[in-house]
Amino acid sequence: MKRVSLLCSIVVFSSALAFGQTLTQADRDKGVQYLQQTRDGVVEAVKGLSEAQLKFKPGPDRWSVAETLEHIALAEDFIFQNTTDKIMKAPAGVASRDTAKIDAGVLAMIPDRSHKAQAPEFLRPTGRWGTEADLAKAFEDSRAATMDYIRTTNDDLRDHFLEHPAMGLLDGYQWLLLISAHSARHRSRK
Repeated sequence: MKRVSLLCSIVVFSSALAFGQTLTQADRDKGVQYLQQTRDGVVEAVKGLSEAQLKFKPGPDRWSVAETLEHIALAEDFIFQNTTDKIMKAPAGVASRDTAKIDAGVLAMIPDRSHKAQAPEFLRPTGRWGTEADLAKAFEDSRAATMDYIRTTNDDLRDHFLEHPAMGLLDGYQWLLLISAHSARHRSRK
């Protein structure tokens, strides 16, 4: 019986090594901290703005602050749902990745506004939320759900992957980091 138990332990441990790295508590803490930091940045950026300021468009092809916040909230919901519904249900794969390098790439490249990108139609603002208060609540609720998921999920976010159109193959954790990086991107207006 001890041999079978030992053999099972070796197989489980070897499987974890074969499919890459596991999400560490330090990764979880870093992810939650960055989500909190970028959440605070978005909240601070809209705090105290009048309705006119929230709705002001700096140009005909530019979004207002309210539209930008709507886009952020939509993207967060989409990325989170994509992570939980698709990525975490995908088969494990891709051994021996430099996760620290890829994490750093997500955190550096996504906020970089020197490379312009067009939001897909379904992530463009249309005034889905009736009031700015409803919009702010949607953003806060979405961010809270993401932070709670990183803190509490038993799934190994490092084991499942999906291709990102610009960043290449990202694991579930990196997709959640992308949520923070995306809101940081929209806070910097260049």
